[in-house]
Amino acid sequence: MNKDFRKVLAFPYIIWMAGFTIIPLSLIFIYGLTDKSGSFTFANVFAIFAGEHFKALILSISLSVVSTVICLIMAFPLALTLKSKKLDKGSLIVFIFILPMWMNFLLRTLAWLSLLEKNGIINTILHFLHLPGLNIINTPAAIILGMVYNYLPFMVLPIYNVLEKIDDNTINAARDLGANTMQTFTKVIMPLSIPGIVSGVTMVFVPALTTFVISNILGGSKVLLIGNVIEQEFTKGSNWNLGSGLSLIMMIFILISMAFIAKYDKDGEGISV
Repeated sequence: MNKDFRKVLAFPYIIWMAGFTIIPLSLIFIYGLTDKSGSFTFANVFAIFAGEHFKALILSISLSVVSTVICLIMAFPLALTLKSKKLDKGSLIVFIFILPMWMNFLLRTLAWLSLLEKNGIINTILHFLHLPGLNIINTPAAIILGMVYNYLPFMVLPIYNVLEKIDDNTINAARDLGANTMQTFTKVIMPLSIPGIVSGVTMVFVPALTTFVISNILGGSKVLLIGNVIEQEFTKGSNWNLGSGLSLIMMIFILISMAFIAKYDKDGEGISV
Protein backbone atom coordinates (compact mmCIF):
# COMPACT_ATOMS: atom_id res chain seq x y z
CA MET A 1 0.00 0.00 0.00
CA ASN A 2 1.64 3.24 -1.14
CA LYS A 3 1.84 6.38 0.99
CA ASP A 4 -0.60 8.38 -1.14
CA PHE A 5 -3.32 5.75 -0.72
CA ARG A 6 -2.73 5.64 3.03
CA LYS A 7 -3.15 9.42 3.15
CA VAL A 8 -6.47 9.11 1.34
CA LEU A 9 -7.68 6.50 3.85
CA ALA A 10 -6.58 8.72 6.75
CA PHE A 11 -8.41 11.79 5.41
CA PRO A 12 -11.82 10.99 7.00
CA TYR A 13 -10.11 10.46 10.35
CA ILE A 14 -8.35 13.82 10.03
CA ILE A 15 -11.70 15.50 9.34
CA TRP A 16 -13.20 13.74 12.36
CA MET A 17 -10.30 14.80 14.61
CA ALA A 18 -10.52 18.39 13.42
CA GLY A 19 -14.29 18.64 13.76
CA PHE A 20 -14.80 16.85 17.06
CA THR A 21 -11.47 17.23 18.91
CA ILE A 22 -9.22 20.05 17.73
CA ILE A 23 -11.92 22.67 17.09
CA PRO A 24 -13.85 22.06 20.35
CA LEU A 25 -10.62 22.11 22.40
CA SER A 26 -9.56 25.31 20.65
CA LEU A 27 -12.89 26.92 21.55
CA ILE A 28 -12.44 25.85 25.18
CA PHE A 29 -9.04 27.56 25.24
CA ILE A 30 -10.41 30.71 23.57
CA TYR A 31 -13.38 31.00 25.92
CA GLY A 32 -11.35 30.04 28.97
CA LEU A 33 -8.69 32.69 28.40
CA THR A 34 -11.02 35.56 27.51
CA ASP A 35 -13.82 37.43 29.24
CA LYS A 36 -17.28 38.18 27.85
CA SER A 37 -15.92 41.21 26.02
CA GLY A 38 -13.26 39.10 24.31
CA SER A 39 -10.31 40.52 26.28
CA PHE A 40 -7.50 38.17 27.33
CA THR A 41 -7.61 37.16 31.00
CA PHE A 42 -6.58 34.41 33.42
CA ALA A 43 -9.46 35.22 35.75
CA ASN A 44 -11.54 32.27 34.54
CA VAL A 45 -8.70 29.85 35.30
CA PHE A 46 -7.84 31.36 38.68
CA ALA A 47 -11.53 31.21 39.61
CA ILE A 48 -10.83 27.60 40.62
CA PHE A 49 -9.41 29.02 43.86
CA ALA A 50 -12.70 30.74 44.71
CA GLY A 51 -14.41 29.34 47.81
CA GLU A 52 -17.12 27.09 46.36
CA HIS A 53 -15.08 26.13 43.29
CA PHE A 54 -12.04 25.08 45.31
CA LYS A 55 -14.22 23.21 47.79
CA ALA A 56 -15.87 21.32 44.92
CA LEU A 57 -12.46 20.52 43.41
CA ILE A 58 -11.08 19.15 46.69
CA LEU A 59 -14.21 17.06 47.23
CA SER A 60 -14.00 15.74 43.67
CA ILE A 61 -10.36 14.76 44.11
CA SER A 62 -11.12 13.10 47.45
CA LEU A 63 -14.02 11.03 46.14
CA SER A 64 -12.10 10.12 42.99
CA VAL A 65 -9.08 8.94 44.98
CA VAL A 66 -11.27 6.86 47.31
CA SER A 67 -13.15 5.34 44.36
CA THR A 68 -9.91 4.58 42.51
CA VAL A 69 -8.35 2.90 45.56
CA ILE A 70 -11.47 0.80 46.12
CA CYS A 71 -11.51 -0.23 42.46
CA LEU A 72 -7.81 -1.18 42.64
CA ILE A 73 -8.29 -3.22 45.82
CA MET A 74 -11.23 -5.07 44.24
CA ALA A 75 -9.76 -5.40 40.75
CA PHE A 76 -6.31 -6.84 41.46
CA PRO A 77 -7.44 -10.02 43.27
CA LEU A 78 -10.17 -10.44 40.68
CA ALA A 79 -7.69 -10.12 37.82
CA LEU A 80 -5.38 -12.62 39.53
CA THR A 81 -8.29 -15.04 39.84
CA LEU A 82 -9.13 -14.66 36.16
CA LYS A 83 -5.50 -15.32 35.26
CA SER A 84 -5.35 -18.42 37.47
CA LYS A 85 -8.42 -19.83 35.67
CA LYS A 86 -6.48 -19.79 32.39
CA LEU A 87 -9.24 -17.88 30.65
CA ASP A 88 -8.89 -16.46 27.18
CA LYS A 89 -10.21 -13.06 26.15
CA GLY A 90 -13.31 -14.63 24.61
CA SER A 91 -14.38 -16.51 27.71
CA LEU A 92 -17.81 -16.05 29.26
CA ILE A 93 -16.49 -14.63 32.54
CA VAL A 94 -14.47 -11.93 30.78
CA PHE A 95 -17.52 -11.20 28.65
CA ILE A 96 -19.61 -10.70 31.81
CA PHE A 97 -17.22 -7.98 32.99
CA ILE A 98 -17.34 -6.24 29.63
CA LEU A 99 -21.13 -6.53 29.29
CA PRO A 100 -22.05 -3.66 31.69
CA MET A 101 -19.91 -1.32 29.61
CA TRP A 102 -22.30 -1.90 26.70
CA MET A 103 -25.24 -0.62 28.70
CA ASN A 104 -26.03 3.09 28.73
CA PHE A 105 -24.09 4.88 31.48
CA LEU A 106 -27.14 6.87 32.53
CA LEU A 107 -29.30 3.74 32.85
CA ARG A 108 -26.66 2.00 34.99
CA THR A 109 -26.60 4.95 37.36
CA LEU A 110 -30.39 5.28 37.48
CA ALA A 111 -30.57 1.59 38.41
CA TRP A 112 -28.60 2.34 41.57
CA LEU A 113 -31.01 5.15 42.38
CA SER A 114 -33.89 2.67 42.47
CA LEU A 115 -31.78 0.36 44.64
CA LEU A 116 -30.54 2.91 47.17
CA GLU A 117 -33.46 5.29 47.67
CA LYS A 118 -35.33 5.18 50.99
CA ASN A 119 -38.15 3.08 49.56
CA GLY A 120 -35.90 1.27 47.13
CA ILE A 121 -35.27 -2.41 46.62
CA ILE A 122 -32.44 -2.74 49.15
CA ASN A 123 -34.30 -1.00 51.97
CA THR A 124 -37.45 -2.97 51.17
CA ILE A 125 -35.54 -6.24 51.57
CA LEU A 126 -33.87 -5.02 54.78
CA HIS A 127 -37.24 -3.96 56.18
CA PHE A 128 -38.67 -7.38 55.32
CA LEU A 129 -35.78 -9.01 57.23
CA HIS A 130 -36.34 -6.61 60.16
CA LEU A 131 -32.90 -5.07 59.66
CA PRO A 132 -32.05 -1.35 59.84
CA GLY A 133 -32.32 0.43 56.52
CA LEU A 134 -29.59 2.19 54.58
CA ASN A 135 -29.65 5.95 54.31
CA ILE A 136 -26.80 6.69 51.95
CA ILE A 137 -28.69 8.19 49.01
CA ASN A 138 -27.79 11.84 48.37
CA THR A 139 -24.48 11.40 50.22
CA PRO A 140 -20.83 11.11 49.11
CA ALA A 141 -21.01 7.38 49.92
CA ALA A 142 -23.67 6.88 47.25
CA ILE A 143 -21.53 8.75 44.73
CA ILE A 144 -18.50 6.60 45.55
CA LEU A 145 -20.63 3.49 45.13
CA GLY A 146 -21.81 4.70 41.74
CA MET A 147 -18.26 5.49 40.66
CA VAL A 148 -16.94 2.10 41.74
CA TYR A 149 -19.75 0.26 39.98
CA ASN A 150 -19.43 2.19 36.73
CA TYR A 151 -15.64 2.30 36.51
CA LEU A 152 -14.57 -1.04 38.04
CA PRO A 153 -14.36 -2.81 34.63
CA PHE A 154 -11.92 -0.12 33.49
CA MET A 155 -9.63 -1.17 36.33
CA VAL A 156 -10.07 -4.94 35.99
CA LEU A 157 -9.44 -5.26 32.28
CA PRO A 158 -6.07 -3.43 32.01
CA ILE A 159 -4.68 -5.30 35.03
CA TYR A 160 -5.96 -8.63 33.73
CA ASN A 161 -4.50 -7.89 30.31
CA VAL A 162 -1.02 -7.35 31.81
CA LEU A 163 -1.22 -10.30 34.22
CA GLU A 164 -2.22 -12.58 31.36
CA LYS A 165 1.02 -11.73 29.58
CA ILE A 166 3.19 -12.81 32.53
CA ASP A 167 4.72 -16.15 31.64
CA ASP A 168 3.98 -18.85 34.22
CA ASN A 169 7.60 -19.95 33.90
CA THR A 170 8.65 -16.59 35.36
CA ILE A 171 6.54 -17.19 38.45
CA ASN A 172 7.69 -20.80 38.72
CA ALA A 173 11.31 -19.71 38.43
CA ALA A 174 10.86 -17.30 41.36
CA ARG A 175 9.44 -20.12 43.47
CA ASP A 176 12.21 -22.52 42.43
CA LEU A 177 14.70 -19.91 43.64
CA GLY A 178 13.13 -19.96 47.10
CA ALA A 179 10.63 -17.11 46.95
CA ASN A 180 7.48 -17.65 48.98
CA THR A 181 4.02 -16.55 47.85
CA MET A 182 4.34 -13.02 49.25
CA GLN A 183 7.83 -12.53 47.82
CA THR A 184 6.71 -13.79 44.42
CA PHE A 185 3.83 -11.33 44.50
CA THR A 186 5.84 -8.30 45.63
CA LYS A 187 9.03 -8.99 43.65
CA VAL A 188 7.65 -10.48 40.42
CA ILE A 189 3.90 -10.12 39.86
CA MET A 190 3.43 -6.59 41.21
CA PRO A 191 6.35 -4.95 39.33
CA LEU A 192 5.32 -6.63 36.06
CA SER A 193 1.73 -5.46 36.51
CA ILE A 194 2.62 -1.76 36.95
CA PRO A 195 1.63 -0.82 33.35
CA GLY A 196 -1.85 -2.27 33.89
CA ILE A 197 -2.22 -0.62 37.29
CA VAL A 198 -1.22 2.79 35.92
CA SER A 199 -3.61 2.44 32.99
CA GLY A 200 -6.42 1.26 35.25
CA VAL A 201 -5.89 4.04 37.79
CA THR A 202 -5.91 6.63 35.01
CA MET A 203 -9.01 5.18 33.34
CA VAL A 204 -10.87 5.32 36.67
CA PHE A 205 -9.53 8.50 38.27
CA VAL A 206 -9.98 10.88 35.33
CA PRO A 207 -13.65 10.14 34.56
CA ALA A 208 -14.44 9.96 38.29
CA LEU A 209 -12.87 13.38 38.78
CA THR A 210 -14.82 15.02 35.95
CA THR A 211 -18.18 13.26 36.37
CA PHE A 212 -21.36 15.19 37.06
CA VAL A 213 -24.03 12.65 36.10
CA ILE A 214 -23.35 10.33 39.04
CA SER A 215 -23.35 13.16 41.56
CA ASN A 216 -26.54 14.64 40.06
CA ILE A 217 -28.42 11.34 40.28
CA LEU A 218 -27.02 9.62 43.38
CA GLY A 219 -26.10 12.85 45.17
CA GLY A 220 -29.43 14.49 44.46
CA SER A 221 -27.59 17.71 43.52
CA LYS A 222 -26.78 18.06 47.23
CA VAL A 223 -23.14 17.04 46.76
CA LEU A 224 -21.44 19.55 44.48
CA LEU A 225 -18.42 18.29 42.54
CA ILE A 226 -16.27 20.28 40.16
CA GLY A 227 -17.97 18.56 37.22
CA ASN A 228 -21.33 19.87 38.47
CA VAL A 229 -19.90 23.38 38.77
CA ILE A 230 -18.65 23.34 35.18
CA GLU A 231 -21.89 21.82 33.89
CA GLN A 232 -23.95 24.48 35.67
CA GLU A 233 -21.81 27.31 34.29
CA PHE A 234 -22.49 26.10 30.75
CA THR A 235 -26.18 25.17 31.09
CA LYS A 236 -27.68 27.32 33.85
CA GLY A 237 -25.33 30.25 34.26
CA SER A 238 -24.62 30.60 30.52
CA ASN A 239 -21.10 31.63 31.49
CA TRP A 240 -19.09 29.75 28.90
CA ASN A 241 -15.95 31.70 29.72
CA LEU A 242 -15.88 30.63 33.36
CA GLY A 243 -16.94 27.09 32.50
CA SER A 244 -14.16 26.82 29.94
CA GLY A 245 -11.60 28.26 32.36
CA LEU A 246 -12.49 25.67 34.97
CA SER A 247 -12.36 22.97 32.27
CA LEU A 248 -8.77 23.93 31.52
CA ILE A 249 -7.89 22.97 35.10
CA MET A 250 -9.40 19.53 34.46
CA MET A 251 -7.24 19.23 31.35
CA ILE A 252 -4.17 19.60 33.57
CA PHE A 253 -5.17 16.45 35.44
CA ILE A 254 -5.71 14.66 32.14
CA LEU A 255 -2.26 15.69 30.89
CA ILE A 256 -0.67 14.49 34.14
CA SER A 257 -2.44 11.14 33.72
CA MET A 258 -1.23 10.88 30.13
CA ALA A 259 2.32 11.58 31.33
CA PHE A 260 2.09 8.74 33.86
CA ILE A 261 0.88 6.35 31.15
CA ALA A 262 3.67 7.45 28.82
CA LYS A 263 6.24 6.81 31.55
CA TYR A 264 5.03 3.52 33.01
CA ASP A 265 3.16 1.96 30.08
CA LYS A 266 5.30 2.86 27.10
CA ASP A 267 4.22 -0.18 25.08
CA GLY A 268 0.51 0.29 25.80
CA GLU A 269 0.27 -3.11 27.50
CA GLY A 270 -2.41 -2.00 29.94
CA ILE A 271 -4.55 -0.24 27.36
CA SER A 272 -4.84 -2.97 24.71
CA VAL A 273 -7.58 -4.96 26.42
